[in-house]
Amino acid sequence: MLQKPSEKEQEYFLQQELARLRELREQYRRQLEEEEKRKLRELHFMHCPKCGQKMETTHLQGVEVEVCPGCGGIFLDAGELDKVLEENRRGPFAQALAAVRKVFGG
Repeated sequence: MLQKPSEKEQEYFLQQELARLRELREQYRRQLEEEEKRKLRELHFMHCPKCGQKMETTHLQGVEVEVCPGCGGIFLDAGELDKVLEENRRGPFAQALAAVRKVFGG
């Protein structure tokens, strides 16, 4: 013979179901965020921040840098300017890069 659950039992199972729903909602939200990040990365990775064209990788003074064929911009990752300067410490190119570095607080 089945008995009607008490109010405490009903409350307990309701709380369990609500907790599970919150957990599922949080998992779904994280999945959506990750998917959005992935899509943005695909849209913007290796694209010029100035004109949006796909950048090409080339070597400059032994360092791999990104060059935009559209606007001619040269983009360096963290630490690459220091490597270029180290390779060509005394030349005019190094002096120009040092001036740029000084202006931008590097």
